[in-house]
Amino acid sequence: MHLLLIEDERKLAAFLKHALEEESYSVDVAYDGETGLTMAQQRVYDAIILDIMLPKLDGFAVLSRLRTQGDTTPVIVLTARGTPEERVMGLDLGADDYLPKPFHLEELLARLRSVLRRSSPEKAIRLQCGDLILDTRVRVAYRSGKEIPLTPREYALLEYLMRHKNQTLSRSLILYHVWSDIGVDSNIVDVYIKRLREKLQLPNSPPLIQTVRGSGYRLRDPASPLPPPPPEPQAP
Repeated sequence: MHLLLIEDERKLAAFLKHALEEESYSVDVAYDGETGLTMAQQRVYDAIILDIMLPKLDGFAVLSRLRTQGDTTPVIVLTARGTPEERVMGLDLGADDYLPKPFHLEELLARLRSVLRRSSPEKAIRLQCGDLILDTRVRVAYRSGKEIPLTPREYALLEYLMRHKNQTLSRSLILYHVWSDIGVDSNIVDVYIKRLREKLQLPNSPPLIQTVRGSGYRLRDPASPLPPPPPEPQAP
């Protein structure tokens, strides 16, 4: 999941970015409302965590402009004031949830999981590809009933592949959703794909993760037929 955090308190922003990345989210950060609005307009995010008291453009203005433009990205609003009037205003402007400061990290993570599930039926809790199962509530993967140990980044990559099983995903697309593609060499995708293959592989069975030459990678569900190849071009 790719998140945008708009928060001007740099220590808090650094803490939240680190905590969210530990939970396998990829996170972009903006420290003022104008920059945050521009980033939200230029990139596609799965959710936005938005502070209200921001320099240059406050959070209410950012939220209002996004919703006016038709942006339906889930937004969790953070505020140090948290008055009933402010909460009503945020919800009326289109916020999906509201969290007053100070807050517990676990509550923010729970609310984030909730808005992500509500935003799309694709945000299923239990993902399956053949005998490979991923439980996103406890962040654990199983194959043939056996738990597979995963690092946070391996988990994030596997979840992304499973949410798009049977689809060919380019390296650049994987970088964007799993690493935020900022200052990261695209070869890192190949390294992590290799690690996942080794962890998922069963004796005498074909690999679940396939290389699509010249295009990227695909998590192949043995139970699902692949679409037919495109027709050969006709000679003139």
